[in-house]
Parts: sequence; structure tokens; C-alpha cells
Amino acid sequence: MSAVTSTPDTNTPAEGLTETGEVVLRTTESHEARTHRYSLGGLFAVLGVLMVWLSTSTTGTAQFALSNAFDEVQLPTFSLPGLPVVIACAVVLLAAGAVMIARRLPGAWPALVGTLAGLAVVIGFLTWAAAGRGLPFQISNQMAGTIMLATPLVFGALCGIMCERAGIVNVAIEGQMLVAAFTAAVVGSTTQSITAAIFGAVLAAIMMSAVLALFAIKYLVNHVVLGVVINLLASGLTGFLFDQLVRPRSSEFNAAPTMKAVAIPGLSQIPFLGPVLFTQTVLVYMAIVAVVVAWFVLFKTSWGLRIRSVGEHPKAADTVGINVHGIQWSAVLFSGVFAGLGGAFFTVGSIGAFNKDITVGNGFIALAAVIMGRWHPVLAAIIALFFGFVTQMATQLQTLSTPMPSQFLLMLPYIATIIAVAGLVGRVRAPAHDGIAYVK
Repeated sequence: MSAVTSTPDTNTPAEGLTETGEVVLRTTESHEARTHRYSLGGLFAVLGVLMVWLSTSTTGTAQFALSNAFDEVQLPTFSLPGLPVVIACAVVLLAAGAVMIARRLPGAWPALVGTLAGLAVVIGFLTWAAAGRGLPFQISNQMAGTIMLATPLVFGALCGIMCERAGIVNVAIEGQMLVAAFTAAVVGSTTQSITAAIFGAVLAAIMMSAVLALFAIKYLVNHVVLGVVINLLASGLTGFLFDQLVRPRSSEFNAAPTMKAVAIPGLSQIPFLGPVLFTQTVLVYMAIVAVVVAWFVLFKTSWGLRIRSVGEHPKAADTVGINVHGIQWSAVLFSGVFAGLGGAFFTVGSIGAFNKDITVGNGFIALAAVIMGRWHPVLAAIIALFFGFVTQMATQLQTLSTPMPSQFLLMLPYIATIIAVAGLVGRVRAPAHDGIAYVK
């Protein structure tokens, strides 16, 4: 009997017979995978060239502080030579781009190359930005701010995942969080209770979810168009109420209490990790719990199985007795809880006051996290952390007098979103019946 072996080869036939009589099965690379590999390699190469250009303006050393001035335990500040580090990162990026373009890598090698390239971008850019500056780059502030800024994105992403796993495209995350933020500010101001503000925000987001479910499930409105309309409705409604009700009486309706950081006893005393991970507001801790809850509900409960089955093949689910529309309604309404918590972050979770369009596009970034996270709660939360890192980095760099326009720094999170969605995601598969109305 002839032996059968399998070898990856993109330039040979799919199968063949060797001189020794062995049948060789060769795998081929799909057109989509090849296009993604080329685009990813090209992106790394472009970033490498950009890093080379940045090296021409790099002077001095870059200082990085592991502790801020208010930490009880002061960790050392370390320095990196600016020019050598930036050049080394440029070489890594150019090499990663060349490797990705040259051939397909087997196994976990693509992920390893991508990780090295990502680290090279972050280290090289931060070294360039901090080199020759009078102040060190605060790593602890960067990490703590990343977690805080990622909190509404995590809630928004979980909202989108619950809807889309049930087959309902949710482009209205922005509007849901905006209405929740407005409600939290007003309720918190009138009651001076953070708990009441959060409950009000959740209730308002659930009501917006009900609007989404009503028109998407019952009246079969196109999901994307419906989401855009809901966002416009939320922006117009909150703007009108803000101008007519809140602004003239801001001391009464726009002065909500804000959450204070809660230090977890014992853990908050750990140097570096304590202030970063274990001295956060309650909403940050709730976001971590929410990721676990969403994962458990979707993959460990019968309700979650029904949600996923409805999103993949509603006709088959209907055949076995599952109420398709009922499951979709429950999933969309449940997603409103996450949107409400995310919206509450912008007011009672941070500044305590509402401003027009205070969510500033975070709902759309959360939607990008849903896609990049492949509709999985844990992966989407990791992508939300990435966006939070970029946003916090833009804020941190402004304090270092980096030779880059502040407007460009503020654009960094959105530029990263576009690049990530366009070049880093690759081929993803949404739930098969996502966005398609089911008519029994």
C-alpha cells in the first residue's frame, strides 16, 4: 500500500505520485488568503518605510516610567537609545513584510510574524515620540487609561455580538449608548444616585433595542438602514432635549455624581499591576464580568445555543420548534443591557455631565471590534483593548510635545480602525443569516 503525505505548496499541483509510489497531497492557497497575505505584507512594508522616515528625526534617548508620581511604590525609569531602536523596529517591519509577501507561512508562523510586527510598530513609534523629550512616557498611565477607555467599547461590542449572533445587524450601537448616556446624566443629576443613573441608562438602551427589534423583526426593515436611522434619531432627540431642557438648567439636570475608583484590597498594592488592573471604577470591573457572562450565555447555555442557531439557520431552528422571532427579540433586548452600561460610562462613569454626541463614534468602533473579533466576546474585548490603547496613546503623546500635529494624534484611533478592518482582519464569516429577515 502506498503511503500518503501532505505538504504545503502553493506552486505545485494539488496532488501527485512520487517516484517511490507515495501519493502526495498538496494544499493550495485560496485567492482570498493570498490577497490578505499580500495586503498584510504590504502594510508591514509601508509601516517599515514610515519608521525609516521617523528615524531621520529621532535624537537622544527615550525614557519610560513604570510608575507615576502618585504611586506609593516608585519603580525605576528605564531609557532606550532612540535612533538604534527605531531603526531596529523598521528592519523588523520590513523583514516581516518581505516574509509575508514572499511565501505562505505554515502553522502559527503568520500569527507570530504579525505579533512581532505589531510590537515593532508600538515600540518604534513610542521610542520616536519620547526620544529627546524632557518628560518620560508613563507606561502605568498608558495601561490604566487603556483599560478605562476600552470599557465602553467592550460593552458596545457585546451589544453588537448578542444581536448579530441572532441574525440582527446592529449598526445602532452608537445611538443606543448616546441615549443611555443622556438618561444616566439626567437621572443621576435629579436623584444624585449612581445606581439609579445606571438603571435609567440600561432601561433607555433597552427601549432603543425594542425599536430596533420591532422594525427589523416585525416590519422587515433593512437592518443597516434602520441602524443609521436610529442613530440619527438618537442624536437629534438627545440634542433637542439637551438644548431645551438640560442646558438652561444644567445645575439641576446635568450635574450627576461620578464613580470613584475602587481599590481591591491586597491586589491594588501590587507594584505596577495594582494601579493598572485593580484600582478602577465599578463599570470597568463590570465590563470584565460582562465578557465572561456573554461568553457563558452564548456557548454554555441552551438559550445561547438557540441564539446561535437562529443566526445561522433560522428555518432549521423553526423546524425543531424554536420560536425564531422570540429568540431574536430576547437577544436584542438583552443586548440593550450592555449598551446601557456602555452609555452610562460616558457620564456617571467619567465626567458626570452630558454633551451633544458625547459618544463620539465609539459605537462604530465597537462595531468594528465585533467584526475584527469574529463575533466572539473574548476576541472582541481584546480588539476593544487595542482601540483603547491607541486612544490613550494619542492623549499621552500630547503631553510630551511630540513633533506631530495634535489633530493627527486625535485621528489615530480612527486611522487604526480603518487600517485594522481593511488589512488585518482577513477573511471573516459572519453568522450565515446575519441581516436577513426571516419570514415564516
